[in-house]
Amino acid sequence: MYMPAHFEENRPEVLHRLIADQPFGTLITNGPNGLDANHLPFDAQLVPVAGIVDAAPAGTEGAARSYGILRAHVARANPVWQEVAANPEALVIFQGPAAYISPNWYPSKHEAHRQVPTYNYMVVHAHGRIVVRDDEAFVRGLVARLTRKMEAGEAVPWKMGDAPADYLSQMLGAIVGLEIEVTKLVGKWKLSQNKDAADRRGAAETLLARTSDEQQAVGQAMLGAPPAF
Repeated sequence: MYMPAHFEENRPEVLHRLIADQPFGTLITNGPNGLDANHLPFDAQLVPVAGIVDAAPAGTEGAARSYGILRAHVARANPVWQEVAANPEALVIFQGPAAYISPNWYPSKHEAHRQVPTYNYMVVHAHGRIVVRDDEAFVRGLVARLTRKMEAGEAVPWKMGDAPADYLSQMLGAIVGLEIEVTKLVGKWKLSQNKDAADRRGAAETLLARTSDEQQAVGQAMLGAPPAF
């Protein structure tokens, strides 16, 4: 990912928050037919910077740092879980809010007309290696955690016990678990940091006046407030 220094975001707590609030990620793998993308909800167990540990024993050649674990599941009919055995390296992209920025929103445009359109956005790339977890205990626990998280805002949350036991076992048997040890986290917060303060504020205030949740979130982030993802 192209990364000008002024757009780099490397605070673990900020990256973790986006992943927690935007858990629907894109898993990129390189299989026998080339690049493949699967869109999946992830259960993330990431560690703060003080807890980062070696992913391999000390002194092991090529040892990487471990930033935590991402877990997901795919349909058993999806060949990706078999294809990653030959090349387990993977990238997961977590896309945060994004918003179009019009040149008309910059005060300086109306003086010199030297501005162009762009997009502002927040995104996290998680790099790691996949381990296939084809066992019911793993997928049952994973689905239970994802369900609790996704149903938390419902007035009457659905729970796994609501489904008949035989049906639930059938559904769990139709999926395979994936576990990714994260060896690198890269964050890019493109929020007009390369613009002067007046132009950045003008664009942010325009976004905050719009009704879209994404526009509101980007506007908040541009002004330095934690966005309400």
